[in-house]
Amino acid sequence: MQKAPAHNTSGDSLLASAMAACRTGFLCVCVFSLLINGLMLAVPLYMLQLYDRVLTSRSTDTLMLLTAIAIAAVLTMAALESVRGHLMIRISTWLEGRLSGPILSGSIATTLRAGGGPSVQGLRDVSTFRSFLGGAGVFPIMDAPWTPIFLAVIFAMHPVLGWIAIGGAIVLFSLAIANELATRELLGLSGNASIGALRQAEAAVRNADVIEAMGMMPNLVGRWNRENTKTLDLQAQASNRSSRISSASKFIRLCLQVGILGTGAWLVILGELTPGAMIAGSILMGRALAPVEQAIGSWKAAIAARNAYQRVKAQLENAPPTGDAMPLPTPEGRVEVEGLAFVHQAASEPVFRQVSFVLEPGEAMGLIGPTAAGKTTLARLLVGNLDPRVGHVRLDGADVSVWESQDLGKHVGYLPQDVELFSGTVRENIARMGEGDPDAVVAAARLAGVHEMILKFPDGYETEIGDGGAALSGGQRQRLALARAVYGDPKFVVLDEPNASLDSEGEEALVSAVRTLKERGVTMVIIAHRPNIILHVDKLLVLRGGTMEAFGPRDEVVPTLSGPKAVEATSVGVP
Repeated sequence: MQKAPAHNTSGDSLLASAMAACRTGFLCVCVFSLLINGLMLAVPLYMLQLYDRVLTSRSTDTLMLLTAIAIAAVLTMAALESVRGHLMIRISTWLEGRLSGPILSGSIATTLRAGGGPSVQGLRDVSTFRSFLGGAGVFPIMDAPWTPIFLAVIFAMHPVLGWIAIGGAIVLFSLAIANELATRELLGLSGNASIGALRQAEAAVRNADVIEAMGMMPNLVGRWNRENTKTLDLQAQASNRSSRISSASKFIRLCLQVGILGTGAWLVILGELTPGAMIAGSILMGRALAPVEQAIGSWKAAIAARNAYQRVKAQLENAPPTGDAMPLPTPEGRVEVEGLAFVHQAASEPVFRQVSFVLEPGEAMGLIGPTAAGKTTLARLLVGNLDPRVGHVRLDGADVSVWESQDLGKHVGYLPQDVELFSGTVRENIARMGEGDPDAVVAAARLAGVHEMILKFPDGYETEIGDGGAALSGGQRQRLALARAVYGDPKFVVLDEPNASLDSEGEEALVSAVRTLKERGVTMVIIAHRPNIILHVDKLLVLRGGTMEAFGPRDEVVPTLSGPKAVEATSVGVP
């Protein structure tokens, strides 16, 4: 279906709508925070009454009543804190569930269209943001705005105590701002360096065979250590600065505690304050300034969560839009390529330019040319995985680059050059990781010539193939990927070097599958460097030097590729 920007549900609007959906929950949390901080007054007021009323009156009834009231208030406060924590966990979990799918989709799309390396950093960022919202570090920040309540109560006891508390609050807030200014840049740099180091580690693990076989381990580990050392150094610098500020804030708070007690005692001696108010004022100031000090201690986590949120926001804003336009009819398979050109982001010269051809339903075209001629890039353009710089690829008149992939994918089969299977069963992989109709799965396997091979597996179609198909050979993976490509009766199939890892039996099955697909009227584009499969196509397109060197019926193009030029241009050895 055509993408409709007017109905774009990705990007900043998705994040904004998700946060808006949590607005009621956040409002409830704020109300709970107000009640919790109000109930925090219970203990200092209890102390005030204990010293000024109970000890002077020696009334056990008053003591028991005040104690019961204080315990009830503290119990209510604990219950509200539990509910507040549970609510924040629910909100953060819902947010991660709401954003993780679009983030993963965006990561896949970015890898395809922007040419970046595969990365799931966006999922890590969502998890970081969720962990902060659902953890204890967020509550000091939420409690800090209620500090004026405690300061007002201290002021009501005596203005001198109030001014001491206000002065302490100003100093601690200044230290919190200093902590932000001192660590923001370092933590940002360390976060970026950490992401780079993790990507290097992921790439190394993906290429474990090559690393071990050619003794590359020391070089790669040394390179990763250099990147990781940068991360650790930056984090250490930020932690050292934050630690010094945190120690200073703790020292100042304890000095303020001593100061307010000493001043309170002085005021008691002067008869301007009661002993109970002196103790209550000390407790209230500690409670008023505790969120600020705790916020300084958890500042690193807060900065990491904020940076993660910004990266999530940027990734969603840059994600390709999705739409809600109606699905298009099942295509017949007519492929039109008009003036196609493509340039990779990191390159200045186009991979190819002015590529144009038409394939009628049921026609098979061989795509040949030397290495780096752009064959795989053209294949990715044909299935809509890349957006052309110039020109169009149309399937039954609809531009595949703006056709919604979930709808287009039902009509397209694609066997990439680098075969990737997924952790799961044989059945799930053939059914494109869906449940799959058993009859359709078996039909695809029979068409690809792998039904008998699958039946020999330990659990048949329910055999687990491991991560990336680790339990299979290269030829088996390629043959299962062919079955996946033809699953669901697609109308347009693109095969990129489908016989690269096949033995003679596998190649015979591939040729048989190509013949059957042609009989069914399926349009095909086949890239190959071996001649057997090319002999069964209707047309040939030769790419060389960034341009179409030849295109037309196979029997007309082959004679133009005789001699050394054939070897250079095609590498297929077609006589």
